[in-house]
Amino acid sequence: MGAGLGGSWADGSTRSAIEDFVGRVTTRGPDFVEPADRVAVFDNDGTLWCEKPMPIQLDFTIRRFAEMAAKDPGLQQTQPWKAAHEHDLQWLGAAMVKHYQGDDGDLKLLMGAVTEAFDSITVENYDARVRAFFDDADHPTLGRPYAGCGYAPMVELLRYLEANGFTIYIASGGDRDFMRPVAGRLYGIPPERVIGSALGLSYREGADTSDLLYKAAMDFFDDGPEKPVRIWSRIGRRPILSVGNSNGDLPMLAFSGLPDRPSLRVLILHDDADREFDYVAGAEQALEHAREKNWTVVSMRNDWTSVFSPAVT
Repeated sequence: MGAGLGGSWADGSTRSAIEDFVGRVTTRGPDFVEPADRVAVFDNDGTLWCEKPMPIQLDFTIRRFAEMAAKDPGLQQTQPWKAAHEHDLQWLGAAMVKHYQGDDGDLKLLMGAVTEAFDSITVENYDARVRAFFDDADHPTLGRPYAGCGYAPMVELLRYLEANGFTIYIASGGDRDFMRPVAGRLYGIPPERVIGSALGLSYREGADTSDLLYKAAMDFFDDGPEKPVRIWSRIGRRPILSVGNSNGDLPMLAFSGLPDRPSLRVLILHDDADREFDYVAGAEQALEHAREKNWTVVSMRNDWTSVFSPAVT
């Protein structure tokens, strides 16, 4: 095993748990795991980058909703266009919290609107919109660009795992094609190793061009029990290390590892109101499960000496 975790991780039991696990699976002995089977999966929102007061993708999407509502006043009294038009971050953020607590009423409204917002847009057009958003948009309360809202300790963890023969995938409830244009820039993860939710696609061929266009329908929503399904479908291997932060990550964490081989489940606890946010809403079940199963819980306040990476251009 090479050098340990970087300087953004404080010395203590959490850092030791990660380094001890990596040491065991990379050293010949009873817990050794061949490099091909050293698969790690990471959630994205709230795990690799900030998700409050709302997920970054949601900000990107409501800007599109606001454009639509400005052109069609009839949408201004219908959720979620109403919230976008009025810049009601509370309604939008609460929709995601309700989802993680088992109430999908508002999320269904939101997901239905997402399919309409990007209907018939080409994959290249969408990619360009995402890149432009990250070039220009700032976090609404932290006073930093979204391109600087990735967590420095998590990027260090990614590099540490790679240096020890792990192959890393992002497995997120967020849109796969929203993460792909910036995953390399923020995390050093190539697009083919990004697993996430996806709109349907259709193929159109013209005289001189061929295009993939988004449909006004979800293909799948990669959250909860769908996460292990998508992980297996894409990777064909069961992870031995997984990192999440919410109830929606529980099935992914549970799926990682088998009783007869080592595994590490890690949960990020947002408990740092000074440097980021302090909340457990949407993570209550995950935290209780972590206590029962003795999973590793990372305290942002106590285990990270710094939180954010510099803005990446």
